[in-house]
Amino acid sequence: MSQTTASTFERSLAAGGILLGIAGSLAVWYFNPSTARFFPICPLYALTGLSCPGCGLTRGFHALFHGDIGTALHFNVLLPFYILIFAYVFVSLLLIVWRGRGLSFRLFTPATVYGFLTLSLLFGVLRNLPFYPFTFFSL
Repeated sequence: MSQTTASTFERSLAAGGILLGIAGSLAVWYFNPSTARFFPICPLYALTGLSCPGCGLTRGFHALFHGDIGTALHFNVLLPFYILIFAYVFVSLLLIVWRGRGLSFRLFTPATVYGFLTLSLLFGVLRNLPFYPFTFFSL
C-alpha cells in the first residue's frame, strides 16, 4: 500500500507544527515553569489537589533541557515515554515537510495505546498515594 504525497497545505501545516513545537520548547527551556506564572496549571490539580499523570511534565522538560535528569524524572517519571512520542511526531512532521510523507503510525497499535493509557492511569493513582514508596512519585 503506497502512501500519497502531502499537499502544499498539509506541508504548510506540518511546518507550522514544527515551528510551534520549537517555540514551545524554547519557552519551556528559557522560562522556569516553577516561577513563571503564564504556564497553565493542571485543572485536576487546581480543583482537587490530586496530580494527574501529566502533572510535572513542563517542569520536567525544563529540568531536562538544563541537564538535570534526576529532577526531570522526579517531576514525572513517565517523561521518557513522552520524549519518545514527541520525537516521533516531530520527525514525522519534518518528513512531511521534506518529502511529503511522514512516518507510519502503525507503531501506535491499539494495544500500544491502551498499554500507555493503562500505565498512565496506574501512575496517576500511585503518585497520589500518601505513603512510602509512592511518595517518590508525588510533586
